[in-house]
Amino acid sequence: MALQDKYRELTSAATTSGLRNLQIREQDGVLYIDGEAPDGAAKDQLWNVYNKLDPNFKSGDVVMNVNVREAAAGSQVKVNTQKSNLNIRKGPGTDQPIVGKAAHHELITLISKTNDQWWLVRTKDGEEGYAYAEYLSADLN
Repeated sequence: MALQDKYRELTSAATTSGLRNLQIREQDGVLYIDGEAPDGAAKDQLWNVYNKLDPNFKSGDVVMNVNVREAAAGSQVKVNTQKSNLNIRKGPGTDQPIVGKAAHHELITLISKTNDQWWLVRTKDGEEGYAYAEYLSADLN
């Protein structure tokens, strides 16, 4: 069985998840999936599908080189919460007081990336603070 057949669900998920520059190829018994995910959730979804098809990744016949799209300071990022508002905090951490909120799918301005988990942002109302990066995406669609 061809690897693209074996991993059809994975390649379909890669196609529908909004990956940019998606390339899927089979070479020397390995399926390569390359691209740029709109956010961490899309990348996680691909890994979850892969784990379902090949529990604990035992086969070793897939290489996913999927990076999360980078957002540059000053650019707009989208709030990707499930339904609720995103808390904007005084400092980077859930122990910090909430200074504002950004609505589900609202576009806000990235000021800087403090670290991989917390980004300094500004809402359309001018509130500045830190937001959990997992809920922010450079993909504005």
